[in-house]
Amino acid sequence: MKFDPAREIQEFLTFGEFGDVNASICDSSTYTFLSVARMEEVFEHEIEGCFLYSRHWNPTNKALAGALARMEGGESAQVMASGMAAITTTLMQLCSAGDEIVSSRTIYGGTYALLANLLPRFGIRTRFVDISDHAAVAAAIGPNTKVVYCESMSNPLLEVADIPKLAALAHAAGAKLVVDNTFSPLILSPLRLGADVVVHSLTKFINGTSDCVAGCVVSSAAFINALGDINAGPSMLFGPVLDSIRAASILKNLHSLPVRMSKHSANATYLASRFAERGLRVHNPGLPAHPHHALLESMMNPGFGHGGVVTMDARDKKTAGRLMQRMQEEKVGYLAVSLGYFKTLFSAPSHSTSSEIPVEDREKMGMGDGLIRFSVGLDSDMAQTWATIARVLDEVGL
Repeated sequence: MKFDPAREIQEFLTFGEFGDVNASICDSSTYTFLSVARMEEVFEHEIEGCFLYSRHWNPTNKALAGALARMEGGESAQVMASGMAAITTTLMQLCSAGDEIVSSRTIYGGTYALLANLLPRFGIRTRFVDISDHAAVAAAIGPNTKVVYCESMSNPLLEVADIPKLAALAHAAGAKLVVDNTFSPLILSPLRLGADVVVHSLTKFINGTSDCVAGCVVSSAAFINALGDINAGPSMLFGPVLDSIRAASILKNLHSLPVRMSKHSANATYLASRFAERGLRVHNPGLPAHPHHALLESMMNPGFGHGGVVTMDARDKKTAGRLMQRMQEEKVGYLAVSLGYFKTLFSAPSHSTSSEIPVEDREKMGMGDGLIRFSVGLDSDMAQTWATIARVLDEVGL
């Protein structure tokens, strides 16, 4: 049977007679034992189904992690307090002093800062490359490379990573491919395409209501167990625990993700098409003119569209600012960072989520001061929304 991530979510939780339809919230930091011997056994061996302390596991977090593992086609998962916690613990598990990472140059600004500024303090170096230039990726991989890192759809330029090709390059050198799949949940299943580890910011599309910050790592059972190892696991020792109440809330929202993702994608492609017809420079892989449109279609799971994000170049910072201000005044959406909310959110990446990347590097990527990133909402009538945007575009001279 063909892999269907939506069905995997729906079938994860099964209940018997009188069972609760939502996972119960386990609001406890620690758990009791009937004997000293059993407590020692659980502490030493982390026995499945037994809980000791909520920095290790708790039942609610375990339920969310199980659903996410099923969705991504992975063996196991761990949920954490943020997407950056998921990325940091993953890289600290895979790399030690003297090791190297080969990373896409177009990534979230916080990830760029981690790789470029913080990890070198621990002796871990990163080489940044154009991830679509496979010859450059191969040339950057050296004997000390432990990780090839990319985003399935890059933030904010929406470049699509050729995951099978990158996996082949990484594995040929004995490295692991780590993929941030935040922009394309359900649309892409990186583990099934050859990736070794998938990370998400659950804050975005997966949760969908902009009311919490959370992240996850999905991989093999062996890797997730290593993350939580009591003596040396980064997630165990750094302690980026997700609150169980938030975990339960995300798990409820996860079940509507297939419907939401399809609508976000359809609306984004509509908006991107209208921008393109107007002659504006626009990025969205749902457009046939996008350089990675065919690549995405060769890898994607059907039924969820091409992603809910659009970026459009308004030429300069002043025009972009006027456009965003007027769109907010006309109730198109909100001036805000983040993604996946039911209302459209827009921001200028060069002065917000990508500001950590040096100006000269942003210019090489094509990320100018006039670039606007739209996380397109769940509008029921995009034609009406577009009529408002078109009027505002006329006002600002676009």
